[in-house]
Amino acid sequence: MEAIQTQSPDKFSLPEQLVRLKQACQAQPMPSLAQRRSRLTALKSALLAHKQALCDALALDYGQRSDYDSLVADILPCVMQINYSLKRLKGWMKPVRRHPGLLLAPARVEVHYQPLGVVGIMVPWNFPVMLSLGPLIGAIAAGNRAMIKLSEFTPHTNAALRTLLEAVFDDDEVVLIEGDAGLAAAFSTLPFDHLLFTGSTAVGRQVMAAAAPQLTPLTLELGGKSPCLIAPDMPLALAVERMIFGKSLNAGQICVAPDYVLLPRGQELAFIEAYQAHFRRLYPKGLDSPDYGSIINRAQYERLTAWLAEAKQAGAQVHPCASPARDDGARRLVPHLLTEVPGHCQLMQQEIFGPLLPLVPYDSIEEAIAYVAARPRPLALYLMSLDETLQSRLIRETHAGGMAINECLFQVAADDAPFGGIGPSGMGHYHGHEGFLTFSKAKTVLRRGRFSTGNLIHPPYRRWYQQLMMALFLR
Repeated sequence: MEAIQTQSPDKFSLPEQLVRLKQACQAQPMPSLAQRRSRLTALKSALLAHKQALCDALALDYGQRSDYDSLVADILPCVMQINYSLKRLKGWMKPVRRHPGLLLAPARVEVHYQPLGVVGIMVPWNFPVMLSLGPLIGAIAAGNRAMIKLSEFTPHTNAALRTLLEAVFDDDEVVLIEGDAGLAAAFSTLPFDHLLFTGSTAVGRQVMAAAAPQLTPLTLELGGKSPCLIAPDMPLALAVERMIFGKSLNAGQICVAPDYVLLPRGQELAFIEAYQAHFRRLYPKGLDSPDYGSIINRAQYERLTAWLAEAKQAGAQVHPCASPARDDGARRLVPHLLTEVPGHCQLMQQEIFGPLLPLVPYDSIEEAIAYVAARPRPLALYLMSLDETLQSRLIRETHAGGMAINECLFQVAADDAPFGGIGPSGMGHYHGHEGFLTFSKAKTVLRRGRFSTGNLIHPPYRRWYQQLMMALFLR
């Protein structure tokens, strides 16, 4: 088997690589069920065979990253998604009968799900395995080929992914691209049949603008400030237990991590004490705990520490979860809880994407709901409450890409449910059946035999049977 193409020398070669993939799609426009299953099965086998190499590579790219973090957040979701897709792919591919209606009778109407062609996938640095292979699994299940732009900030992981994928795909099936922001910009201008981008809202706007002249269909998986609302009825210790993992995994560098906490006024100190105590139980050695990861690179670390310094200078109170609270050389930062953060600070304006957590007190549930509603719609919303009436109200009255009640992050792991944002937090869905639909063209096919009633509506108009037909249907 030929090795897949892994890197383009420059941006000018990108169109040529896309043309090669599109020609391969034209030569085989509808891969069979057996072919798709074979590719997914081979990908799963390669992923399992290379899981330790991927964990090692991720640790090298981060400086420190727990193997378990990588297994549970990068590798396990891909394996589960493949297993889920293999079981249901036959049903997804079947044409679906639709009702033609009396006006079109006799006729047969079906919806056929056809591969789009070539899917572009733009991958961020925080979960480079899951966010490259996850969309690829959906694209393959739908019968497509793919070009994948990997992050320049994860070179070791990119090399491990290259080795893995070389064992599975030919160079006219999957193309890997590595390069800087300039190459990413050129990548986003290509006339893909679909383009999926995962990253910040700011860059997502640039990708959408670059794709617009080609009318490239987009799925944008962005971010935003995901709130965690703790209701008055919820025991604080239980709320902390359910949410802390979502802010500690990958040192909070997660698009669906809680970005701030809304809690009843007067409970701030009790929450801080409960959070600090639980963090110490999870990571007893603090910064030296092997299960707690580093910030990906110097630029991201300096951004977080600068935002922290800005908030302190503006009067915020800072409550680190361990001492020492930071290691500048190793780019390690324990969770910092912050109170009294002025609204103009970057921590309150931008997605944090790290282990900093502002606390925002409220006096009533109505005030808390209004606070969320007044801000851009987030990728995730978390509610900590045992009150089923309040749970139902939040489901009805708030908007977010997804929601979890008395849990954190795990809504993303539901294989049979879509994942996607809303407004500034994203556009479109993938995962599971929705991923198959996103990467497929739902083609309506109307079929008639020798006899047709279509000529009954042909001119000349106003014949008696046409008038009768209008009288029957225009009501």
